[in-house]
Amino acid sequence: MKASQIMKRSVIRLKETATIREVVEQFIEHGISGLPIVNDRNEVVAYISDGDIMRYIGKHKNYVIDMYSFINVIMGDDDSFEERMKRILKLNVLDIAKKNVITVSFDDRVEDVAYILGQKRIKKLPVLREGVLVGIISRGDVIRDAFKIVL
Repeated sequence: MKASQIMKRSVIRLKETATIREVVEQFIEHGISGLPIVNDRNEVVAYISDGDIMRYIGKHKNYVIDMYSFINVIMGDDDSFEERMKRILKLNVLDIAKKNVITVSFDDRVEDVAYILGQKRIKKLPVLREGVLVGIISRGDVIRDAFKIVL
């Protein structure tokens, strides 16, 4: 079985000029937790997930670093949760999205896709054909479609 046989062809995506507000609106509207970011040629340039947003809006603690008696304090957040939420909405998606995106090819075997999803502990993989986004595969897609063969 190939990636092309189980991928979802309808992919919610945003352009690299999008804001985090647009990302959150897509998450809410479509009930999704991540999406690829593409350029004008529909090539994947980044991927943003709910985890990326959580890391930004979550409370950042103060850190004390002692490097052989040279003490440095990295200050956490002084602003409120609501202030961090409002501030993130204005950011460009590329400010917090992951730019080193793991993808799979249209012709990759499903067992290889399953290995990547499990090994890398990620939820979804963009599917490319000749460098262009053509679909997306989730862990659930692999489980549902692959196990139909043996059940």
